Amino acid sequence: MIRLIEVNYISVLAAAIAYMVLGFLWYSPSLLGKPWMKLRGLNSSELKAEQAKMGPLYGLTFVVSLLTAYILYHVMIMSMAFFGTDRVTTGLTSGFWMWLGFVMPTQTGNAIFGSDNKNKWQLLGIDTSYQLVGLMLMGLVMGYLG
Repeated sequence: MIRLIEVNYISVLAAAIAYMVLGFLWYSPSLLGKPWMKLRGLNSSELKAEQAKMGPLYGLTFVVSLLTAYILYHVMIMSMAFFGTDRVTTGLTSGFWMWLGFVMPTQTGNAIFGSDNKNKWQLLGIDTSYQLVGLMLMGLVMGYLG
């Protein structure tokens, strides 16, 4: 028997927004933006020129974040049904396992085979740790909001 999952779309939306806010903070000059730019060989004027053209890309990133939150929500519901854990714990652990099983290996493969940047391992650390914290934040938000 197929059982449909009732999705709390407000929590999915809130999780996607939280993920985007984290990204803006993570890559801001106040946190990891300066070392990230240096490792990528960019200066602030080049970055500002690129940011002026990035509106549509931010929109697409938000749509992808909504999809990620929606899928993570389903993983959380199935995990709660299987393990019987509370929503917040399930949100945090589901985010971690999704990162460990899918995001980190994919990004590591991209770093190994897709980059000739001499700083690829430091960049991988910044980028993949953002994904880890972001997925766990999504899970936390959806776990809290239901």
